[in-house]
Amino acid sequence: MIKSICADLVLQRLAPSGAGSLNRQLYDCLRGAILDGSLPPSSPLPASRDLAREIGMSRNTVLHAYEQLRTEGYVHARVGSGTFVAETAPDSYLSADRQQGLQAALRAAADQPVVANAPVRLARRARALLSNVSAAPAQWGAFMPGVPDVTQFPNRHFSRILSRLWRDPAPQLLTYAHGGGHPALRAAIAEHVRVARSVRCEPSQILVTEGVHQAIDLSLRMLVDPRETVWVEEPGYWGFHKVLQMVAAVVKPLRVEAEGSGWPAGKVPPRLIFVTPSHQYPLGLVMSLARRRELLEYARASGSWIVEDDYDSEFRYAGRPIPAMQGLEEDAPVIYIGTFSKTLFPGLRVGYMVLPRALAEPFRSAHADLYREGHGLTQAALAELLEQGHYAAHIRRMRVLYARRRALLEGLINRYLGPEYLDPQSSNAGLHLVLRLPPDCDDVAITAAAQARGVLTRPLSRYYMHPGGRRGLLLGYACVHERDIAPAFHTLRACLPR
Repeated sequence: MIKSICADLVLQRLAPSGAGSLNRQLYDCLRGAILDGSLPPSSPLPASRDLAREIGMSRNTVLHAYEQLRTEGYVHARVGSGTFVAETAPDSYLSADRQQGLQAALRAAADQPVVANAPVRLARRARALLSNVSAAPAQWGAFMPGVPDVTQFPNRHFSRILSRLWRDPAPQLLTYAHGGGHPALRAAIAEHVRVARSVRCEPSQILVTEGVHQAIDLSLRMLVDPRETVWVEEPGYWGFHKVLQMVAAVVKPLRVEAEGSGWPAGKVPPRLIFVTPSHQYPLGLVMSLARRRELLEYARASGSWIVEDDYDSEFRYAGRPIPAMQGLEEDAPVIYIGTFSKTLFPGLRVGYMVLPRALAEPFRSAHADLYREGHGLTQAALAELLEQGHYAAHIRRMRVLYARRRALLEGLINRYLGPEYLDPQSSNAGLHLVLRLPPDCDDVAITAAAQARGVLTRPLSRYYMHPGGRRGLLLGYACVHERDIAPAFHTLRACLPR
């Protein structure tokens, strides 16, 4: 009797010209009958030979369908007895009714009241993380700071290299990596920072990361215990603040001055000191040589480590390049951080750390364990881009382009607002400038008004850890075509108080 019922169900549900293979169609029919109860739990299925004869299919087709049902838990086979529908179909574990029933049972067992639509409970650190300034949802257009002109990326050279590597990729480029990055890329980075930034290092000191944030996170995890002190520039990069909010460190503000950074009060030395000495973010100041040496001396004496973020140092438009702090002394207590996000494109997600020799091996091991290295093929292609000179040529070309765009924006500010809106101490470098505003201006409200009109900017006051910071707007000019700078500026100007 069961045999006839099963065969009838299949013949009724099997579409005359159904999509997919016959064994897939048969599987779908039987699975549907099990789920809707037409074939109840524990009921036997016909022998494969019998069902094949009744529905006019080959026995292999039926065997394939039975095996797929058994693999997914819809049926089970008993040796010498046949195939039977499982007591509980796997889909029932996923149903909303069953989930609600299980949750109700768990609450009853714990003697807890039922709470309808209870809010999700986040950790205290997560709530703090989400309550402050964060990455903007839009990352392209006038005047988004910190974003390069990605349309100028040398994609022809890069795609040619990638295509060749993909034709016959080495297996080790497609598996998990271990060792701090592709050896060729580490060597190319070491050579680049030695020539361009006067950094002292060997390839063994290079650790390739997925950007600056990962480098900061790794530094904190490796060197800072709970309740130890960290110094961060005030104002400073919001990304530092975000990562710091997720560790139980004591954060002290390093007040940024014309000379560089002023020491925080207190007798407890910091474990880490985060600075942007060559182009302070966001104010654009340059730390003097005297202050750099003073900071290095302090770090050596106190056992502290300096984290030097050299995020956009390649783009200086007047005067000689500012050498990195790391290169001022042999084996300086400096963790140097760089990135390709500003020079190539942010979506590449490749940064690097130049580590003191004593930290290189433990950082490399921890990085492999915490983040599971990969992107070997991309790193190999990037290494060739550097080795073949395309990267250096791209930077030279972009330096000219960004200088022209910066000059155009500065000219508009001087002409329509006045020179007092520009900080005379800001260096002629980077991918953004700061538009100074009167102390009584609400730069957050101005930012919102400008965004409503299609112009992106960031309020300077949000880069301070504590209220009362300077008012201003960060205007990125790198990702704005020259023809669009003036119209966007006049739109922004209409949002400023008269």
